[in-house]
Amino acid sequence: MENREIGNNEELMTADIVSLSHELTYRRYLLNNGHISHFFQKISIPEYLALHFINETAQHSDSGRTYLKDIADKMKRPVRQISRVVKSLQDRGLLSWSHDGDGREGTYVAITEAGRNILGEEESMLKEYYGRVVAHYGRDNFVQLLQLMRQLEAVMGEEFEGMEVAEDDETDE
Repeated sequence: MENREIGNNEELMTADIVSLSHELTYRRYLLNNGHISHFFQKISIPEYLALHFINETAQHSDSGRTYLKDIADKMKRPVRQISRVVKSLQDRGLLSWSHDGDGREGTYVAITEAGRNILGEEESMLKEYYGRVVAHYGRDNFVQLLQLMRQLEAVMGEEFEGMEVAEDDETDE
């Protein structure tokens, strides 16, 4: 089987599932590892996403606290993985990490001034870049693409969960 990029819309419409899955995997790879990673010089993309979510939560919360579980749920990652991201941010003074009671009631974080500064720098670069992208691509196209990506992620998540359930059922037999 030839491993090549699908060149036009007609080819996309007539492509088999293997070709379509390859094209989607390739496009997601390019989006995830392409130009955008060049903007993140001081923090990683997961660190940026965590800081952004923590900052957003703080702005809409009386306590200013964001619990690790909430970050993990938002980023769709295990708490253990989020703990490593948070630890790295804490070590650099970009957030503070604390807990309620003896820790069993919840572990939470709050963004520091240094964290807000780094986040602001990153968001400024992203705003400039994506401002040009949206101007060139079209706001309506961009919003439609985001909506379609959300729908696709939901369907893919459901299918993946269905596959995990089927695998669990097979191992139980």
